[in-house]
Amino acid sequence: MKRWWNYQKERFPLLAHGPLIAAFSFCAVSYSRMLRGETGIPPWPALVVAFITCLLFFLQLRLADEFKDHEEDSRYRPYRPVPRGLVTLRELGWLFVFAAVAQLAAAFWLAPRMALLLLVPWLYLAAMSREFFARDWLKARPITYLWTHMLIMPLVDFYATGCDWLALGLHPPDGLHWFLAASFFNGVVIELGRKLRAPADEETGVPTYTALWGVRRAPLVWLAVVAATSLCAWQAAARIVFAWPVAAILGALWLAAAWQTLAFRRTPANGKRFELLAVLWTLALYLSLGALPLFFR
Repeated sequence: MKRWWNYQKERFPLLAHGPLIAAFSFCAVSYSRMLRGETGIPPWPALVVAFITCLLFFLQLRLADEFKDHEEDSRYRPYRPVPRGLVTLRELGWLFVFAAVAQLAAAFWLAPRMALLLLVPWLYLAAMSREFFARDWLKARPITYLWTHMLIMPLVDFYATGCDWLALGLHPPDGLHWFLAASFFNGVVIELGRKLRAPADEETGVPTYTALWGVRRAPLVWLAVVAATSLCAWQAAARIVFAWPVAAILGALWLAAAWQTLAFRRTPANGKRFELLAVLWTLALYLSLGALPLFFR
């Protein structure tokens, strides 16, 4: 058990990811419910299934990375758990299967029809795990690589919203597309934010966006995606009559992000702040769309 405890601390820290995924899944169910004109906290079975399924999806994304990045990790990052022998790819493969079985069981427990919707993110994840059968082509096109991989975010979110509408035998509520768009751009915010580095922190063989675009352009791209996320979130909030509170919350955070961007461009140091800001942004985004409206609309 100690091996697995150390693995999760290094590669999938539950204390860090748990609150984010809880906000992500709660918001999806709650927002869908509010779009349908319902009030109050969603039923607990929908919330539990959405959280467990999303948590396991993000775990599966990490496990898929372990397989597709194994060659590069062994060459450039031998300190990671698999190259140094803490766990094996075979063991991680069984963990992936166990997670899928748990997701399927949760889907059937909530409503058997949920199993069909589960196939959508599953199939996309399977294609992602094989790099869409075009690994070299994608690697040569970092922007295409980024957006094709980030499409998994709205697909997972779509499943989580289905724990509300599909579990009841309904169709997706009108306006859901803005929420899914915000989820897509927020995934890009997180991905870019964790790969912005100061020159002194760059590692050989580790692709980063500061290495790709430079320390002056890369943070501006990140800031622009934060703005795109906020615009989609504002439109999503308008559908539940909560646009201005969301605009105020995200607008304040965008100003903080802009200040950090300008500071980094002047003195490129401590790129980890972008990752921290991305985490705070994610919590604010999902809580302002899915939790605060329950009490303050």
